[in-house]
Formats: sequence, C-alpha cells, structure tokens
Amino acid sequence: MAEKFVGGGGGGGVIMLLLLLCATFLRFSMVGAEDPYRFFDWNVTYGDIYPLGVRQQGILINGQFPGPDIYSVTNDNLIINVYNNLPEPFLLSWNGVQQRRNSFQDGVYGTTCPIPPGKNFTYTLQVKDQIGSFFYFPSLAFHKAAGGFGGIKILSRPRIPVPFPDPAGDYTILVGDWYSHNHDILKSILDKGRRLPFPDGILINGRGTGNNAASFIVEQGKTYRLRISNVGLQNSLNFRIQGHKMTLVEVEGTHTIQTTYSSLDVHVGQSYSVLVTADQPAKDYYIVVSTRFTEKVLNNSAILHYSNSASPARGPLPAGPDNDIDYSINQARSIRTNLTASGPRPNPQGSYHYGLINITRTIKLRNTAGLVDGKQRYAVNSVSFRPADTPLKLADYFKIDGVFRVGSIPDQPSGKKMSLDTSVMGADFRAFVEIVFENRENIIQSWHLDGYSFWVVGMDGGVWKPASRNQYNLRDAVSRCTTQVYPKSWTAVYIALDNVGMWNLRTEFWGRQYLGQQFYLRVYSPVGSIRDEYPIPRNALLCGRAVGRTTRRL
Repeated sequence: MAEKFVGGGGGGGVIMLLLLLCATFLRFSMVGAEDPYRFFDWNVTYGDIYPLGVRQQGILINGQFPGPDIYSVTNDNLIINVYNNLPEPFLLSWNGVQQRRNSFQDGVYGTTCPIPPGKNFTYTLQVKDQIGSFFYFPSLAFHKAAGGFGGIKILSRPRIPVPFPDPAGDYTILVGDWYSHNHDILKSILDKGRRLPFPDGILINGRGTGNNAASFIVEQGKTYRLRISNVGLQNSLNFRIQGHKMTLVEVEGTHTIQTTYSSLDVHVGQSYSVLVTADQPAKDYYIVVSTRFTEKVLNNSAILHYSNSASPARGPLPAGPDNDIDYSINQARSIRTNLTASGPRPNPQGSYHYGLINITRTIKLRNTAGLVDGKQRYAVNSVSFRPADTPLKLADYFKIDGVFRVGSIPDQPSGKKMSLDTSVMGADFRAFVEIVFENRENIIQSWHLDGYSFWVVGMDGGVWKPASRNQYNLRDAVSRCTTQVYPKSWTAVYIALDNVGMWNLRTEFWGRQYLGQQFYLRVYSPVGSIRDEYPIPRNALLCGRAVGRTTRRL
C-alpha cells in the first residue's frame, strides 16, 4: 500500500521525504528478502523391517525406512522437529549441510546433546549458499546400522541457471552395505573391542534383491536425475545400469564437468548426481550395485522400469570393473569442477581461484589400527577419540574446564604408541590450510569434514612428499565434503576455514569412527561477533556439565 507524504516548501522537506522513502524501502526489502521456511515433524521409532528377508529391528522416521527425503532450495530455513520415541538417546546429523556459523545444530555428540527418550528437539538449519545432493543419518550408538537415514535435495533458486535442462524426474537412491544382525549386536561386538565381520548384503533404498527389489519408473526418451548416496557402514560400491550410460553433473554441491561413465565408484559417505536418458528399447533393465576391492563381492540389483515396458529385465547382471585401483583413481581424477557453471550464486564456480591462495598451514593425518588395553581401537595421528561427558561445543561456549584440551591431537603423525583422548585440534578462522590424508593400510579410507567443502587437489599411491604438490590440480579440482584415500596412498585437500565452530572430522568407515578414528577441528575467532558465529540456540538441550546453565531467553 502506497504512503502519502506531505512536506514543506524548503529543501528540508525534500530531504525528509527522501529519508522516509529510504526507510520504507529498507523495511519492505528486509521483509521480502527473508528466506523461506520449510517445516518437518518427524516421529522416530523402532519397527520391524525385512531388508534381507529376515526380521530386524529398524529405525523408522514417520514409519518409513529409509526416512523421508528433505526437499529444499538454496538458503531455505529447515525447521525439523524430531520426536525421539526410542528407549535410548538419539541424534540426527546432516551429511554435507554446512551449518554456516552454527555448529550447535550439527547433530553429532561433540556439538549437540542427545534427544532423551520420549522427548523432542527442533533443529533449525539453513542451507545457506548450498545446492546439491546430501543425506542425513543417526550419529549415536551405532544407530546408523539400523536405518534412520534419508536423502537431502537442495535445488538452485529459480533465477540461478543450472548447466543442464530440467530432468523429467529426480530420484534419490540410497545404497549401502548391510548386516542381518540388529545394530545393538554390532555395537556390542565393537564395545567388546572386536572387529565387525564382513557385511551380509547391500541395500538399495532399503531393499534387497528378488521380489523386494527397488524399482524406478521412466518414460522412453526422457532424461532423469539420480542422486546416489552411499549411506553404508564401510564398503566402497560400484553403481551401474544395464545398457545405459550416466552423465555426472553434480558432486556434493558442485556442478561438475559433464563426463559420461558406464559405472561409477561411490565410496562410503559420498553423494553423486547423474543424468540417465531412457534411450533404449522399451523393457526393464537392471540397476546393479556391488562392493569394490573386497575378496567376497556382494551384489544387489534394482529395476529401471520403462513405463511402456514390453518385457522384464533379462540376461546376466552387467559386470563391474575389476579390482584395479588405477581404474578407480583415474575415474576420481576425472571428476572436475565446471568452472563456467553457476553454483548457489549467479557467479561462476571458477571465480574463486583457490589455486592462487597461499597455504598458511599443512596438516598431515595418518590413520592407524591397533590395540589399547587389549581392545581394538582406531586412531588419527596415534590418538583414538574418547567421547567426553559434555558436548565439546557446549563446554567451549560455557567455558567449562576439563572437558577437552585444544592441541590434544598433533597436526602431524607422531609415531607414538596409540592413546585415548578427547582429541581437539585448533585452527584459526580464515586460515587457508592443506590437509594430507595418509593411508598406509590395505583398506580404502573415506574421510568427511562437517561444516565445510574442500578442494580435492591431488591423490596418488605411495608416500606424500612436498614435491607431490607439483601434480596438484590447482585449476578445477572438485569441491566436496567427503573424499576417499586408496590403500597405501595419500589424498590432499585445500580448505578455506571460513566457518567458525567445532567441526567433526571423521572416517566414514563406521566401525572405525565408533572406535576412535575421528577428532574435532575447533575453528576459532577471538572476536566473538555474531558476524562470525551465531549464539547458542534458545532451545538447545543441555547435558553433562552444562546442566543448569542458561541459553538465551525464548
């Protein structure tokens, strides 16, 4: 509604009119600029599931296994009210959602108090300056082995160009290895200091093979987007579709150069978006997922069902690549950023020239396995993480002494005997760091950092040396939040530490994470300004030594 202004005959009246117009414009601009809100009410329960044909106790969200997708658009505010109807504490974490200036909402025990049985907690997340494909999962007590995970889709805002036409459909495909034992049995094995056995099968959207197989309907001649996430516990997986090629378009929030693949390695914790065109004769085709680099190969299949299909899927399952590491590492190196495409903002992804920024610090992280007091443990730089009695972020905020010590994990391999500690590494806000992941074991590692994306600038076999920087990709390396490290190999990443908070850096090999192969990166700003970090949420749960403290008034 227009407002009428009456001024005097002098210049002062004109100035007053201009000031009033400016104030009115700012008031309406602020209202119009507020980002949209999306509300979710989730009821978390146990329920019977039969993914491998035997009854198991699964974690359901609103009665669903896997849980419902989160659909959102860049900068949306997500208000997710989680009711914990399990008989034990529960937390959800958001793999790849960066929680800008807000690690309180990250949903891991180092940042957030668990939701008690019979209680609820409302997460307030903003997918600030993000696009892409991610997933959520339960972070406590080996709950991830029981379900409770689901997909996260963050679409570009309508005015931001996307480097491919709108697909005819957009499917979430959650793949992962799976055990036929309940998660509490697996947790008990780990608690006794033993390694887990090899998994029993692979799930595709919570389903096994046979009559229980997942199915995805397509129309002949149309193109579809598949968002593939490995939500499993330890194994790298290969994804392929009988008779069809896949064009990679996005990796964990980065639009990629559109390379075509016949199969795609998806390491644990990773997410990819591919385009698939239904350009074959009208029938059904197998979608196949199999383990990589394992002595025993597990397979599962789903169906790509043409809506006008004339026959079921036939023939042998399409074979995956052999266990040649070079094939996989060359595929990984081929995944590069599309420098001319827009990301969450209209400016091209290549406008940030990460390769021209001076490194302020090099951190080397080496994973090891060993025994502590006769029990199996896993470590980073010889320190195996031991959870504290209070979330580290709360202890930091309330300045509670004795919960953790910054510097309790070195930033270089020490070669010392493995020890237990609540490991926290300090880092400066706005530093630009290089992290080198060293893997001298005979397994494929997969590392994830909450709160950030990083540029995967190099990976190779052998031991990293300063001269290894000569082979870095300093132009169009892919930016993502989870990267693999091949056996007896290294992977190097660059990170701009522009997000203050307490951030979990962990292996996605979930048994190893549970037994200590993780730590927290405390990115610190001495200013204490809300420009750098939001204050503690008003509804924050308080536990451990934070009980009795106060947050902010509601």
